[in-house]
Amino acid sequence: MSEKRVARILVAEDEALIRLDLVEMLTEAGYEVVAQATNGVEAIALAKEFKPDLAILDVKMPELDGISAAQEIIEISPVLMLTAFSQKELVERARDAGVMAYVVKPFSINDLTPAIEIAMSRHLQMRSLKDEVSDLHERLETRKIIDRAKGILMAAMNLSEPEAFSWIQRAAMDRRISMKAVAQAVISPDSVPDH
Repeated sequence: MSEKRVARILVAEDEALIRLDLVEMLTEAGYEVVAQATNGVEAIALAKEFKPDLAILDVKMPELDGISAAQEIIEISPVLMLTAFSQKELVERARDAGVMAYVVKPFSINDLTPAIEIAMSRHLQMRSLKDEVSDLHERLETRKIIDRAKGILMAAMNLSEPEAFSWIQRAAMDRRISMKAVAQAVISPDSVPDH
């Protein structure tokens, strides 16, 4: 059995007492607080440095508010917002910034733990979906290029579609390059099929 890795968390809260309570609460719950920030600018720098599994940010902070900081931090890790304010406008801004969870103060570890776990889980799901979409996009682009090359080969060499596809496959294996690279060479105006 493999042991589950402890989640590494960045805490950004300008009020020292709340920050210390939050760090203690998280530590007692089994999380590792890897960095603490007192404003949004510091939070971004620490997120870039430590690459935490989750960033917990207060909405209202000096220099740069938590929601603005979240817009940059979400490229690195999921963000959970803490706030004493539950106004609709703030919730909408947080959502639009890509925040994964929103917890209103005062809170207990029983409020925080499910929000942390869901935020990290949703972030992993979203990252997986983005990777899948990227892979599908790449495969579609490759298919379009190969189809275009097949059309050129069919016209230039009087081949059927399966024969043109086989030609591209053989050329890729012979040259030890991808079918996409062969297809791109066929499409480029200075290439002449020599198979």
